[in-house]
Amino acid sequence: MKATQKLYEMGQSLWLDNITRGLLSSGTLRQYIQEFSVTGLTSNPTIFDHAIKNSHDYDDAIRQKLKGGKSGEALFFELAIEDLRQAADLFRPIHDLTNGVDGWVSLEVSPLLAHDTSGTLAAAKALHARAGRPNLFIKIPGTQEGLPAIEEAIFAGVPINVTLLFSRAQYVAAAEAYLRGIERRIAAGLNPDVGSVASLFVSRWDVAVEKEVPDALRDQLGIAIAGQAHESYCRLLESPRWKRTLNAGARVQRLLWASTGTKNPKASDILYVRGLAAPFTVNTMPEATLKAFANHGEMVETLSVHAEEVLAKFAKAGIDTDALAAQLLDEGAASFVKSWKDLMECIASKSVLLKAA
Repeated sequence: MKATQKLYEMGQSLWLDNITRGLLSSGTLRQYIQEFSVTGLTSNPTIFDHAIKNSHDYDDAIRQKLKGGKSGEALFFELAIEDLRQAADLFRPIHDLTNGVDGWVSLEVSPLLAHDTSGTLAAAKALHARAGRPNLFIKIPGTQEGLPAIEEAIFAGVPINVTLLFSRAQYVAAAEAYLRGIERRIAAGLNPDVGSVASLFVSRWDVAVEKEVPDALRDQLGIAIAGQAHESYCRLLESPRWKRTLNAGARVQRLLWASTGTKNPKASDILYVRGLAAPFTVNTMPEATLKAFANHGEMVETLSVHAEEVLAKFAKAGIDTDALAAQLLDEGAASFVKSWKDLMECIASKSVLLKAA
């Protein structure tokens, strides 16, 4: 039995942090579902930028859309929705079998809207309606402006993947936004069964401090932060507030580990898979990490890091995790904007080449 299957049977969902038209047309994604126990996937602007830039898989579709007068952002979302519809259909049997717990795909609103509450909400509603798939999350960043959009989107019945979370405090704020939306649905007599995950980014912590801490602390901060958030997650699941919504027919917003590819070449390539094994969570991982864990992963006991002890060592080393969490969120939002602009430039340049051809 592959380690990926053992991890899934332990209770953690394995999602692929990638989508390309080639993955779909070649049958590779279907193979990952069958052989590696993959039960969902996530996407972002960087993934689509690389997919469009580094292949000819999208050329014919872009030509057709150019003939139809599409360009830029409108053209991109048509491409993305086409891919994600196909992926959602592949995962639909899993979604149905698990009663909506699993089998999700994710599409992100434009990162240019990260600080625009009303624009984010309008985009989330429109994209979900256009996609027309019940197992498609819309990704909204957990920025100060994103939180009210998350609450309103949940109240409107739009499933949400809260992205760009970096700390326990940011995770709790996202969970409370989700809860407020669900509680408002219950009060309004609406079905409270609206799916959501909260995505905590892990490896970027270790990259941020790699030059500021001794070797003995390398590659430990991300997992410690994740462990701290997981403790809050478990407490929330046991809280009277959660239980009241569950009793009314709601579902839990699951905690998702994102950014789980190892960045340090000297560290294990499955560091953030082995270290973040925990039931009723999701790990969305790059293809290389998924293959590495399937090939030579080993199961360990579920997430049991002594987070506060580890974080105390980082505090002693001069790391202010609260300040760094805010910095990582700002940098993450800025990075996604850059990726979005790169994506738009990629589509524009490819459009020019295809028109000339």
